[in-house]
Amino acid sequence: MSDKSFTKENIDIYLKELAKEFRKRTGKRIPAEIVLIGGASVLINYGFRDMTYDMDAIINAAGSMKESINAVGDKYSLPSGWLNDDFVMTESYTPRILRFSKYYHTYSNVITFRTVTGEHLIAMKLKAGRKYKNDLSDIIGILAEHDKRGEQISIEMIKQAVIDLYDSYDAITIEMKLFIEKTIESGNYESIYETIRQTEIENQNTLIEYQKSKPGVINNDNANDVIDALRKRKG
Repeated sequence: MSDKSFTKENIDIYLKELAKEFRKRTGKRIPAEIVLIGGASVLINYGFRDMTYDMDAIINAAGSMKESINAVGDKYSLPSGWLNDDFVMTESYTPRILRFSKYYHTYSNVITFRTVTGEHLIAMKLKAGRKYKNDLSDIIGILAEHDKRGEQISIEMIKQAVIDLYDSYDAITIEMKLFIEKTIESGNYESIYETIRQTEIENQNTLIEYQKSKPGVINNDNANDVIDALRKRKG
């Protein structure tokens, strides 16, 4: 992982630069659309996270987009693939995300950026359900901010969002269902956030140590199972 982070202060700089680079290569007659998801959407729409190391996106653009991304990366010493669409290969992806995304900005009259917010972002995080990333703490942070705004997100809204994106509420695991239902029932988001975020950090460190002893064993499909097994062994 690169130590170059994306923050509220710099994310728009990179997006504007990307639009300029893309326009240089394609002109203004070939527009593009990018849906920012995950950590980027959290940073843009909420205030509880300071940074992200991931810039996942759904990219609808001409082939020169990759060269434009690389040019901005070189200019600002960003990691290779600093903006990427690897997400489309995961189980959390569905083409319906575009339908439920929200307009953010258009830069250089050529790239339109969109984000995912509220219950649909929560639905995506529940589908991913990674215990070693920010998925669970992001869910709680989103709930807390909407609560403060007086725009509470109910369990019914979340269930519908999961159905909107993935056809059925059963598309998420029983564990994630229990997590979200108990969290909303308690309503004590701030204290839960601190506990969950600390657990995520511990889980990530646990995986790093395990990877050192058994390289190549952990992947996206088994990481949660490895965490559960290791925590059970310690407990």
